[in-house]
Amino acid sequence: MKYKDYYAALGVPADASPEDIKKAYRKLARKYHPDVSRAADAEAKFKDAAEAYGTLKDEDKRAAYDELGRRPAGAQFAPPPEWGAQRGFDPKAFDGMDIGDLFQAMGRGRRGAHAAARPTPGRDYETTVQVSLEDASRGTTVRLQLDEGVALDVTIPPAVRDGQKLRLRGKGGKGRNGGTDGDIYLHIAFKPHAVFRADQQDLHFDLALAPWEAALGAEVEVPTLDGPVVLTVPPGTRAGRKLRLRGRGLARSSEGKGDLYAHVRIDVPGTPTEREKELFQELARVSTFHPRGKEN
Repeated sequence: MKYKDYYAALGVPADASPEDIKKAYRKLARKYHPDVSRAADAEAKFKDAAEAYGTLKDEDKRAAYDELGRRPAGAQFAPPPEWGAQRGFDPKAFDGMDIGDLFQAMGRGRRGAHAAARPTPGRDYETTVQVSLEDASRGTTVRLQLDEGVALDVTIPPAVRDGQKLRLRGKGGKGRNGGTDGDIYLHIAFKPHAVFRADQQDLHFDLALAPWEAALGAEVEVPTLDGPVVLTVPPGTRAGRKLRLRGRGLARSSEGKGDLYAHVRIDVPGTPTEREKELFQELARVSTFHPRGKEN
């Protein structure tokens, strides 16, 4: 039989995705359809594209075709006997058979019909979904675009973690001949947040305090995912200290929430007023505090 290069017929590489193969076929079908094109070879090109697509769109047929190896278009060849035996063909039947007829015949006959009727599981899909910290804590619904162009709304449950892998059973490709439907695997990735940093179910943020707030203590308003709350800053709070707000982090998979940690940093006026300068100078004169080299 003569070899036909189905990938060349569609103008796609041998590693083309199913979606690229479908797009290429549709483009050629529109271009060379006999009712549309007036080119002399339009009908032949239309049939070649349809034959190539008929084989390459089917996972089993495409795999069998790829096993034959690449050859120059029109080259004479015969499939190896073991290739035919695995698919229920009598090697003698290859004589005089067209390669297109060969792949159309796949699945026919007693052994072929048995193979075609074998349950085939549906395709699994794997994708990364980026969610905000708010949605990660409360749950949300996102729309996925699968490779076949199918849109699917999936629910992201509350309490997911950054880097977590979710399995949606039976939401992938449809099984054939009674085979189970495939699954969808979602890799959860948290979107960067303007304020918070996530560590498992705990959240962290930087809290700027004025020197007097840190020294004397204060009640300051701080953000949380559920809105602002008041945080008590103890007197004598130093830079680098972590102040914890219990239960103000992300939701846990069991019960409750993680914690929220405020990382203290001390800030000063960039351009102090004359009065502020006087007060700082007075403090410098009377204070016994020594931050470097002496006990404090």
